[in-house]
This record gives sequence, structure tokens and C-alpha cells, in this order.
Amino acid sequence: MRRAPLALGLSLALAAPSFAQLASPLELVRGLGADRVIDYQTEDFTQHGQTYDVVIDAVGKSSFGQCKPLLKPNGMYISSELGPHAQNPFLALIAPLHRGKKVGFPIPKHDQPMMKYFQGLMASGEFKPLIDRTYPLDEIVAAYRYVETGQKVGNVVIIVNPAAA
Repeated sequence: MRRAPLALGLSLALAAPSFAQLASPLELVRGLGADRVIDYQTEDFTQHGQTYDVVIDAVGKSSFGQCKPLLKPNGMYISSELGPHAQNPFLALIAPLHRGKKVGFPIPKHDQPMMKYFQGLMASGEFKPLIDRTYPLDEIVAAYRYVETGQKVGNVVIIVNPAAA
């Protein structure tokens, strides 16, 4: 069973070519199955001359402008962050009006078919989320501080009811 950050895990489950850009731990990500791992502290991922169907910025360290040259003609840049000057939601809203490269901004919604898809991936063992640390609810401040250090790898989970866990 693979333990992976969400975007990488889905890419692997779908057998899509994937690369990950991060500072550390490089060996962990290589072990998860990424086709290519780039250490952003020593390499500029925008200078590799490759193009992609999708670029996902899961931590808000890039921008659409920076990643646009990396996208194939109808490629999509997706970020979990607002982007410079909060541009990503706006660019995502106007994307359907334009041809070519687009921005997607994930807005959480209750999507029963997607939940069943994730459930199937997890039940089959094709995907298991990478859990970095867990904290009880009464230690949420410590959890937040840990996330803010930028050192987390994977997810940080808050246990609301420790007796139920």
C-alpha cells in the first residue's frame, strides 16, 4: 500500500506520470513512486524544459505566471492557495471564457461520487494518505505551530474524540 500526499497519490493511482518538487525528505517521495523528484532548494523546476497536462501547487510556493510555460496548450494549473494578489480564484472563474491554459482553484464541496471513488482507492490499497503527525484537539495550537514551521510531510490530523479513534 502506498502512503502518499494526496496529489501524488492520486497521480500514482491513475498511473499518470508524476513529479514532486520539495525540499525534503527526497528519499521518502522517491519511495512513494514519483517519476521524478526535484529539490526546489537546489533546482528550478521551471527550467527543465518539460510540459505537463496539470501542475498542482499543493503548498502555494508558485504562481500561474511562473508555471504557465510548463503547461501543455490546454493544461491546467491548480493551487490550494489564493496566489499573488488573491488572483487564483479570479483566474479560475474566468478560465471557462478563455481557450488554452487555465487555472483551477479547488473549492470544497460535498461530492458523493468522488467520495465513493476515494473510498474505493483506499479500500483497494491503491491509495493511503501519508499522515505525518496526529494531535488531540486540546493540542491544536501545537499542531498549528508545527504546520507553520513548513516542516510537515503529509497530513497533520486533529483527533476530535480520542476515545473514538
